[in-house]
Parts: sequence; C-alpha cells; structure tokens
Amino acid sequence: MEEIAEGVNNLNLAGDVIKKNRIQVSNTKKPLFFYVNLAKRYMQQHNEVELSALGMAIATVVTVAEILKNNGLAVEKKIMTSTVDMKDETRARPVQKAKIEILLGKTANFDELMAAAAEERESGNGEEQG
Repeated sequence: MEEIAEGVNNLNLAGDVIKKNRIQVSNTKKPLFFYVNLAKRYMQQHNEVELSALGMAIATVVTVAEILKNNGLAVEKKIMTSTVDMKDETRARPVQKAKIEILLGKTANFDELMAAAAEERESGNGEEQG
C-alpha cells in the first residue's frame, strides 16, 4: 500500500513532476502577499521553494522573489526559463507561453528573522506599516 501512495506522489503530469515545495503563481487569483507568505511557509517546511509562472504572471513571481530576497529571507539558487505550448480554444494551433521557475533557498538568518517577525506580531505593540 505504501508503494502505491509513493507512486501517486511521484506521478508525472505533462512532463512535470509534482513538487511539494512548488508554488504556481497566477496574476489574477490571489494577492501578491498571499504568495510571499506562502513562500515563507514553504521555506520553513522544505528549506527551499520553487516559484513557477506562465506568461503575464512572470512579473508577479519576480516581484515575490525580490521581496523575499530584499527582506533577507531568501537567496536565489536557480532561475530557469522556457516556453511551453498551450492549447488555445479560439485558435487551431497551439500558442507558446513564456515560463519561469525560480528556486529560492533560506538565508542563514531566515529562522531568526521569522522568529523576530512572529514576536513582533505577538506583542501587538508594533506599529502598522502601510
């Protein structure tokens, strides 16, 4: 039974292995800081996070990565770009879309910074930043 569960976890969909630390970013569904906070949580659990996006969502992924880097929480490990063929119902032929994948790892003081932020939130005396 365990082998079946493992096989399901390692299923290969459209040539892409499902990774537990991957966030597929959309530029329409969620606010920017949803992805920033989710990436922080993934880094706490897996020590690294892979941000992935297609087309217009690429700008969102780059922004999320830059926020994490500028706050001293993440370091860039790898950036991969490619194009993927997407089926478009309105056209007969497939459309190519740009794809980016950014692999970020925790900085040496990630846990320290996260603990300080949690402490600030718990005290409730922290001034709201706008």
